[in-house]
Amino acid sequence: MDTLAAPSHAAAPRAASLLRIQTIYMEPAVEDYARGREILARFPDAQRIEVPSHWNIPGLHGNEGLVGEWLRTKRDVLVLGVRKSLSCRHNGRSADWIAPGTSNGCAMACAYCYVPRRKGYANPVTVFVNIEQVCDALQRHAVRLGPKPEPNQVDPVYWVYDLGENGDLSADALVSDNVRDLVALYRRIPNAKGSFATKYVNRELLDYDPQGKTRIRFSLMPQRTAKLVDVRTSPVAERIAAINDFVDAGYEVHLNFSPVIVHEGWRADYAELFAQVADALSPRARAQIAAEVIFLTHNEALHEVNLGWHPKAEEILWVPRLQETKRSENGADNVRYRSGTKGRMVAIFKALLEEGLPGCAVRYAF
Repeated sequence: MDTLAAPSHAAAPRAASLLRIQTIYMEPAVEDYARGREILARFPDAQRIEVPSHWNIPGLHGNEGLVGEWLRTKRDVLVLGVRKSLSCRHNGRSADWIAPGTSNGCAMACAYCYVPRRKGYANPVTVFVNIEQVCDALQRHAVRLGPKPEPNQVDPVYWVYDLGENGDLSADALVSDNVRDLVALYRRIPNAKGSFATKYVNRELLDYDPQGKTRIRFSLMPQRTAKLVDVRTSPVAERIAAINDFVDAGYEVHLNFSPVIVHEGWRADYAELFAQVADALSPRARAQIAAEVIFLTHNEALHEVNLGWHPKAEEILWVPRLQETKRSENGADNVRYRSGTKGRMVAIFKALLEEGLPGCAVRYAF
């Protein structure tokens, strides 16, 4: 494979608005990797604390007393680790395959995010430093697959790999060049493309030269709702305004309406959102646009955590009269909108989308 991208320190000033790293928890092997040393060099004044595992950090994970410091922890703390599992999981919705992620957790603080459910009362971003191993594993996987035999709702030509299931790569790019390396990887793999959803507009990605082989899914919801639950993210209007520029830079850009949160006035809010998108899209962006729609899934443990730092959000996230318990694919008990009600909601949403943004294909909705 190609060598790693040269370290770019231009991200440091941008990172200051989202990250002010004061403490770095790091596994013992981090400094054995070039990427680990590069990241440490970006934050030379941060205190370094060695821990046996990025998943088990005493005083951070499971520390109920930290819940009131949820946002400060995201801003001030970085975790560095070595990715152990390099396997891909079959998906079939957002992507054909879920790639081994190069991060876990996020610098942003969306109140509905499922990642903190395994970590307890703190969820700063964890970045994995063995990027070469991850890229090698992804390339080998694509080679074994060979050409995609037939089109599907994910993509008509390429195998698509979701690169950011448990994080936001646009924000991760403020910490390291892992994302630049992943974009370069898929630029040269002939039968595959990468994909990730984002709520953060990082215009440094415009220089990554994806050549149509990376799909960015800008996550959108009405600004009135986003102001409440999309904490520390880019404003929705900024995300919409970025779509044309990312298309012109060589990205495939889709829309990720996730999560759709049902509350009083949600239909009018989405009608307004679709009109905003329609007004903003260039003909080139409009010709390639498609959408995925995911209604809210919540969790009682996360509900309890949120009550400790952002109880206002729970007024629209935790609505038992509309929700029912459902066992997820990974065995967790989550709450989702009641099945009959949800079916009607999905139909309403798709009708609103077709009216406001006609011709925008819905790759999947649930």
